[in-house]
Amino acid sequence: MGAALSVALPASPAAAARVDNPYVGAKPYVNPDWSAKAKAEPGGSAIADQPSFVWMDRIAAITGTANGRGLRAHLDHALTQGATLFQVVIYDLPGRDCSALASNGELKAEELGRYKAEYIDPIAAILADPKYAALRISALIEPDSLPNMVTNAGSAAGATEACRHVKELGSYEKGVGYALNKLGDIPNVYNYIDAGHHGWLGWDTNFDPAVDQFKKAATTEGATVDDVHGFIVNTANYNAVKEPHFKVTDSVNGTTVRQSKWVDWNYYVDELSFAQALRDRLVSRGGFNSGLGMLIDTARSGWGGTARPTGPGPMTSVDGYVNGSRVDRRIHTGNWCNQEGAGVGERPKTAPEPGIDAYVWAKPPGESDGNSKPIDNDEGKGFDRMCDPTYGGNDRNGNNPTGAMADAPLAGHWFSAQFRMLLANAYPPLDGGGDPGDDTEAPSVPAGLKTTSATSSSVSLSWTASTDNVGVASYDVYRNGTLVGSTGGTTYTDSGLTASTTYQYKVRARDAAGNASAQSAQVAGTTTAGGGPGTGNLKVQYKTSDTGMTDNAIRMSLQLVNTGSSAQSLKDVEIRYWFGDEASSYTTWCDWAQIGCSNLTHSVSANGSATGANRYLKVNVTGGSLAAGASTGDIQLRLHRADWSNFNEADDYSHGTASSYADAPKIGVYAAGELLWGTAP
Repeated sequence: MGAALSVALPASPAAAARVDNPYVGAKPYVNPDWSAKAKAEPGGSAIADQPSFVWMDRIAAITGTANGRGLRAHLDHALTQGATLFQVVIYDLPGRDCSALASNGELKAEELGRYKAEYIDPIAAILADPKYAALRISALIEPDSLPNMVTNAGSAAGATEACRHVKELGSYEKGVGYALNKLGDIPNVYNYIDAGHHGWLGWDTNFDPAVDQFKKAATTEGATVDDVHGFIVNTANYNAVKEPHFKVTDSVNGTTVRQSKWVDWNYYVDELSFAQALRDRLVSRGGFNSGLGMLIDTARSGWGGTARPTGPGPMTSVDGYVNGSRVDRRIHTGNWCNQEGAGVGERPKTAPEPGIDAYVWAKPPGESDGNSKPIDNDEGKGFDRMCDPTYGGNDRNGNNPTGAMADAPLAGHWFSAQFRMLLANAYPPLDGGGDPGDDTEAPSVPAGLKTTSATSSSVSLSWTASTDNVGVASYDVYRNGTLVGSTGGTTYTDSGLTASTTYQYKVRARDAAGNASAQSAQVAGTTTAGGGPGTGNLKVQYKTSDTGMTDNAIRMSLQLVNTGSSAQSLKDVEIRYWFGDEASSYTTWCDWAQIGCSNLTHSVSANGSATGANRYLKVNVTGGSLAAGASTGDIQLRLHRADWSNFNEADDYSHGTASSYADAPKIGVYAAGELLWGTAP
């Protein structure tokens, strides 16, 4: 018998354990190519050591170009740095950037085969190397791709033939699906799909269709929802993470801010509210995993400097109020290229808000969005007039000036003037030189904490601003010792509370380096008593355009009205429309709602055996508030039996015949289970 031969093999790095949030406890990689350029600029050392994503924007970038090292070289350097998290952008779809020209790619819409074989497969092979198994790899999948299929591939204003072509071919869905499948098979890769931003998808007409589009891509080419760890919003864009001085539910002289030219009927005014709402909808409608995490690109969302408002705008008109309040100082939310006046935003931060895995820098500050004039190049990048400061705009930005900087180089190339502007307008502000991590001084303790108002379900607070040697970034609000929220301003409304209950509050201040003050002195806030049956600050009104009582649908339009003298929280508010029927299963629909169907849930529940009321349509509002005297506007609802057979609404308890809105005392309004309006059957 032959002698046994024992060979000692080199040990491979231990594989990184799969985690819920790859950013927690991780040391992110700092791109030395970008860092060197940042340090060469005056004051650039203040942010040069911040982590950012590495862009694989063409096939040649995988092995490296004259402008930067390749993927493997970056990964090797990450190991040298002792990093445990590496961030990479996957960005080379066939027919890339179909609605613009500045970031057009090298692959034609028909070249899906090349995308798979020459781009994704080599990237996957490198990322799967056991040498990198201990690195958590955050992969940003194809910026601007799937949102274009929602808004720019049809017949609406601003749609393009190029987008219609890639949609017909399925290039984006198949490419994204293939990338998700291949990269999702690697245990230490965390895929985040790009999901546009609130100024792109924040309308009802785009919001749910986007969720459906994401689900379609995530379940093609062998991919499943399990290959998706999360989504990222605001990639390479300028939207404010939080608008501290106004909310989408505000009104001026009875006119909601949604009617302002800036908001333009959008349901969101900042990226945080959009990201959190989108996350919930991706889970509830899209079937994505409940542990889904969101990223927000904050690299250029600061909007500091002298133009930054310090408080709400004047209440003279809704446009005056919004324009005076908003920290995002762009001419139009559709403007995206090298925006004048922008500033570095929140520094990368782990788990900053509920549902948010991290604030990240996907687009490193100082890298151009696109050339302001035509430039010959071998990178496949065209000239987009939205990067031209002399251009008068198009349908996508309301035919407004572009707000773009002059003398910009090709997309992805270093733009020194932009970098210096971003530093000057940073918010939270920088310390003027040196690493922000060198700041060890905490802000002063917030003073003057007090309650300013209360409803049966909310308490509003205010306090005096803290001071700091660099600048206060935000305030944390604690209720009964538990953190319940954060804000960039000196006011906060805590909602979803129980009536006639006293809560204890404290506030602390934080700066950009993470230094936190001690908590403030405690103040008590007490909610008011809830209304009994037939009373309260909310009522419901009803109208119908469906006079047939024996067809296969029950249809109605409802609106909630705040009859009180202060804002009313809509969290946990429930509307009940009672009807009589014997079917065991129903399908319910929100056909349209001024407050957004995505802000509502609806279903049918049993209600005993009362004649004409043994069932009820239950409609829940998931959040927001309603100003004094304001209404939600139309909420258009519909329900069917599962077999689509006919109803008989003749004796339905809540059925009405009003063709214009009228009070509906036989439709109930509940808050936290307590009847506030109407008479139950």
